[in-house]
Parts: sequence; structure tokens; C-alpha cells
Amino acid sequence: PSPIQAETIPALLAGRDVVGLAQTGTGKTAAFALPLLQRLELSGRAPQGLVLAPTRELALQVAQELQSVCAAHRMRVTAVFGGASFTMQSRAMREGVHILVATPGRMLYHISRGTIDLSSIQHVVLDEGDTMLEMGFQKAVESIILNVKTPGEAARKAAAAADQRCS
Repeated sequence: PSPIQAETIPALLAGRDVVGLAQTGTGKTAAFALPLLQRLELSGRAPQGLVLAPTRELALQVAQELQSVCAAHRMRVTAVFGGASFTMQSRAMREGVHILVATPGRMLYHISRGTIDLSSIQHVVLDEGDTMLEMGFQKAVESIILNVKTPGEAARKAAAAADQRCS
């Protein structure tokens, strides 16, 4: 394993929160993905893992990497990001997903419209969290985390308000 993997995988498997910093190409995605896959259950149709990424390019890249590993375990990964069909994303989530990879803006949009239920989320990954903060997504991320912790109408309204601020 790479240094980031050697440091983070045991901690994540033990259920601890981790902040990992490493250069591009060092295996950060595998460092969080492998423990995430190990800890998820195949039951249910609602997502159990949420990965937030600052850009659609990164969200798509992470989703593709996760799909390559998850397919063998019959786990479903869906990416939601702006610039793609909202209807198709909603349909994919209704069909069931284990891991949801999303950009903050599109995630807020789905939450505020009630097309996603995050009440089964057990694990949240902020991929390139520093970049999300630099891009001004702090309120969006906070609202999404609020919806994970206490889903329902109040959290949906908070997401709608945050969605308006991000637009």
C-alpha cells in the first residue's frame, strides 16, 4: 500500500474519522474506498455511503473507480452532478444505490426536491474537502451533513435555502 493507504485504511476499518492529505496519484481514492466497501451492507435500496467532491470531473472519476471495484460485489454506485440529466439521476437513485458520489450543488438540489433520502447514510467522505471550502461550499456541505444526521422536512428546507445561496 501507499503511505496514505497504510495510514488511513486501518483507522477507517476501526471506524475512526480520518483527515488524509496526499499528492495526486498516491491512491487516496482507494484509501477511503476499500474500507467504505468493507463496511457497507448489501441490504436496502437507499445509499449507505456518500462521497462529496467539489467538481463534476472528480465526482465522475471517483464514481468510475468505485464502480470498477463495486461491480464484482453487486454494489451500485451513482454519481450526481450538475450538467447531467436530473431525471436520469433521480431514476438511478430510485432503482437503488449503495454509494452516492455527488457535487454539493447537485446534492442540495436533490435533497431540496425530495428525490433522495439520506437517512441510511452511515459513512460520509469529503474528497478534496479543502477545495470545496475554497470554492465556497461550506454552507452547502453543512446542509448536506445536517440532512444525513437528521433527515426530514426541516433538513430539506435548509437544503433548499442553501441551494438558493449556491445558485
